[in-house]
Amino acid sequence: MVVKITYFVHGTTTDNEKDISSGWSDVELSEVGIQQSMKLKDQVKGKHFDVVFCSDLKRTIHSAELTFKGEVKIIPDNRLRECNYGKYNGQPSEIVEPLQEENITKRFPEGESYEDVKIRIHDFLAFLKKNYEGKHIAIVAHKAPQLALDVLIKNKTWEQAFADDWRKRKAWQPGWEYILQ
Repeated sequence: MVVKITYFVHGTTTDNEKDISSGWSDVELSEVGIQQSMKLKDQVKGKHFDVVFCSDLKRTIHSAELTFKGEVKIIPDNRLRECNYGKYNGQPSEIVEPLQEENITKRFPEGESYEDVKIRIHDFLAFLKKNYEGKHIAIVAHKAPQLALDVLIKNKTWEQAFADDWRKRKAWQPGWEYILQ
């Protein structure tokens, strides 16, 4: 048995529009992000999900609610949070983004590393395997958990995951598929 995962990223935030890397800063969706999440509802119409998990940060909860509320149960889970950039939470992306690949194993000051995120996501995947075998779940979350899925499920190195990241090519799509075996 497997768990089928469709991964969605939250809508554009007010920080995104200002080129700020939020990390664990709890920011709102922008008007664009609200529209994106409402449009996603139409794009996933007809797809069946047994449950939707999202990060416990309000940008993902709001995105999940705009897309899935009334259709399927939504469960916030703090293991799906973005990487904690520590003292760099809420700082300009031009500062934070170059540091991301430098902090795969080394923690951000007062924060965590991408390996720490991988540990959280590994724990979450073990939970899914135990409780959702044979189910199709949706996840609404952030960049770091998605890259961790690429490392854990698709067997990429962190360097490959960063290099292949759709954000670099601006190649957003309405969901990415993962199979947890």
